[in-house]
Amino acid sequence: MLWRTCFRCHQASFLGCCRRFSNIGAQQKTPNPSSIKFSGLEAVTGTAIVISDHSSSSGYEVLPLLEACIQSKSLSQGKKIHGSLLKSNDHINDISVLEKLTFLYITFKEIKLARHVFDEIPRPRVSLWNMMIRAYAWNGPFDEAIHLYYQMLELGVTPTKFTFPFVLKACSGLQDIKIGREIHDHAEKLGLGSDIYVCTALVDFYAKCGHLAQAQKLFYGMPHRDIVAWNAMIAGYSLHALHDEIIQLVVQMQQAGICPNSSTIVAALPTVGQANALRQGKAMHGYAIRKIFSNDVVVGTGLLDMYAKCQHISYAEKIFNMMSDKNEICWSAMIGGYVICDSTREALSLYDEMVFKYGLNPTPVTLVSILRACAKVTDLNRGKQLHSYTVKSGLDLDTTVGNSLISMYAKCEIVDDAIRFFDEMISKDTVSYNAIISGCVQNGYAEKALLIFNRMQSFGIDLDLTTMLGLLPACSHLAALQHGSCCHCYSVLHGFSTDTSICNALIDMYSKCGKIDISRKVFDWMQRRDIVSWNTMMVGYGLHGLGMEALSLFHEFRAAGLKPDDVTLIAVLSACSHSGFVKEGKYWFSSMIQDFNIAPGMAHYLCMVDLLARAGHLDEAYIFIQRLPFEPDVRVWSVLLAACRIHRNIEIGEVVSKKIQFLGPESTGSFVLMSNIYSSVGRWDDAAHVRIRQRNQGYKKSPGCSWVEISGVIHGFIGGDQSHPQSASINKKLEELLVQMKKLGYRADSSFVLQDVVEEEKEQILLYHSEKIAVAFGILNISPSKPLIVTKNLRICVDCHTAIKYMTIITKREITVRDANRFHHFKNGMCNCGDFW
Repeated sequence: MLWRTCFRCHQASFLGCCRRFSNIGAQQKTPNPSSIKFSGLEAVTGTAIVISDHSSSSGYEVLPLLEACIQSKSLSQGKKIHGSLLKSNDHINDISVLEKLTFLYITFKEIKLARHVFDEIPRPRVSLWNMMIRAYAWNGPFDEAIHLYYQMLELGVTPTKFTFPFVLKACSGLQDIKIGREIHDHAEKLGLGSDIYVCTALVDFYAKCGHLAQAQKLFYGMPHRDIVAWNAMIAGYSLHALHDEIIQLVVQMQQAGICPNSSTIVAALPTVGQANALRQGKAMHGYAIRKIFSNDVVVGTGLLDMYAKCQHISYAEKIFNMMSDKNEICWSAMIGGYVICDSTREALSLYDEMVFKYGLNPTPVTLVSILRACAKVTDLNRGKQLHSYTVKSGLDLDTTVGNSLISMYAKCEIVDDAIRFFDEMISKDTVSYNAIISGCVQNGYAEKALLIFNRMQSFGIDLDLTTMLGLLPACSHLAALQHGSCCHCYSVLHGFSTDTSICNALIDMYSKCGKIDISRKVFDWMQRRDIVSWNTMMVGYGLHGLGMEALSLFHEFRAAGLKPDDVTLIAVLSACSHSGFVKEGKYWFSSMIQDFNIAPGMAHYLCMVDLLARAGHLDEAYIFIQRLPFEPDVRVWSVLLAACRIHRNIEIGEVVSKKIQFLGPESTGSFVLMSNIYSSVGRWDDAAHVRIRQRNQGYKKSPGCSWVEISGVIHGFIGGDQSHPQSASINKKLEELLVQMKKLGYRADSSFVLQDVVEEEKEQILLYHSEKIAVAFGILNISPSKPLIVTKNLRICVDCHTAIKYMTIITKREITVRDANRFHHFKNGMCNCGDFW
């Protein structure tokens, strides 16, 4: 982040190159202004220049006057001279005067005015063309530099070795490899392909455009390489985070008899920090001290950034405090360093010192860092204050700042504000879309994330690896298999599928979309696996009730010499729980400390309670909870209460429910479970009392919701839903299925209807549970040869579980339901869970 702002740091090679051309504008010979006296000037060397009313001076006399404006940095006086010339029409067509005016405006970065004067010159010299192209290359717009270059060619002006570095810089700014190659060909045709100036510029261009192999070929093919050429190649490696190559090149550079300079150190430090190569960073620091350029503000900023990236924030602080001349970039680097090292409070404090004590204006990079700090500590108030500042200062129009604001709001869980700001952004890039997609997914707005992604595609915004990493979890959450498969194809076509994090996301997506077999194929095809890969695959097996496969993979994991972490053991224990492997679960739980030196955490204890309780060992689970090394919280007791519901154990259920009420329920779950327990044994008054207490305490039950993907479109349903366009057909199909199910022996389990109504009404209520509606809709719209996968936000009820078994017999098709806990694969009247969930 620092190095994107510290423009000249990353482009050290080009700065050195441009120093060779700094005197291009001075090639024309002009008299020394201090040695000339003429009427109309009262002061040449002072801070003010006064124009007399006399207009009879020659163009020869105006030139030193304009030069004096340049030397004294007086743009306003230069404009007055220009205005005087225009009014008097005196010497305004003098080519030397126009050239000097062009140079004056370029010096003060008044590029539009410079271009206006330049266009009045009949046949500008090549040196002036070069100056004008250089102005656009440094200040933008870059495409104007390229247009001017081609205009130059059309007018028959031959480019020189000084022209190509500037126009190539514009090409790299636009990432226009096609035009850059064409200009490379022009240089070759002019016999400048081996010129050190042109070659250095080409190395810089190809490296910045991502064609590092071409940059290397040119660099090693150069007949002579000076310090600027070496720095250009080092900067190229740094841009691509090639740490080892940078170190090797610095060694080769010294072996060739060239000593690294400050630009070399500045170019190498970012990658040294990224590689956490503290030893080499310290060596560079020592070298900078010996060469007496460690006090240079750019070198100092690079050093403190390197130490921060190496997690040595105390070293960074010492360098920052010793710097006598701190600019905004130094402050930004130190604030960013604190954020990197999770010293968020220090970052916020330093920002306040910078703004309120020293009165410095934060740069876009400063704001990006401080917004990240606000996001880390979810300081929404500070984030909103910064947002207000960006609006007042106009910095909210900066795309990078805007992207950080999106992330800040999303991480503070204010997704609506994040989406609103995103929609209002004038300029959006790939990072903008990635930020809002990730923000939506992290906050449970998966469907919104898919809609934004579709908009991203329609606008032709480039998708990158981060886009896929944000989108695949949305597909996982919604079980949107078609979208997920498309993401997989795109990743393969664009070379992302070799990335370990993408493969891990694909494993998770396919397992949560019901395709555990494809998850395993992705896992087996991976070139490099990390511990996340193994953990994700084991969790997937557990969700599908494939406990044996999960344990087998765990044995492979250990055989490969890998060491499990706490997540690995959660995956193993969860898989044992879903498959009813009580003995195995107990064994691996006891092995955590003895064999793997991993202290059990809350998640591990939850898995063990779930394992025992699901298997019906309610008394043992209760004793296990009482022996926990810490006070059990609501989550632990809720797991046991859920098992009491399954096994209809009212005695333990009432005890557990009282404990939950004493601790304070986190949601409606405990109320619903206890109400269900009473309802299942016909204790309607007690069930009603629980629901009244739930209502009085302000808790509302989350409605059951199920959804199914058809041709890439997600169709959602809630219990009793009649809002879908196909509701009439769905209702008819459900009635038909009910008749056929009854013939096969189905009887509605009315204990799952909480209302105290007659049996016929209970049957109708059960028939329109959301998962049954989604299954009926899928049967109507999905070919029997294709998978029918339904996702539900809550645990599937026993009646629906039984009914779907009958539906597979009637329709002769497989049906998969993913509920809040696991997958249920129904086939031929059976479920792979073995009625254990």
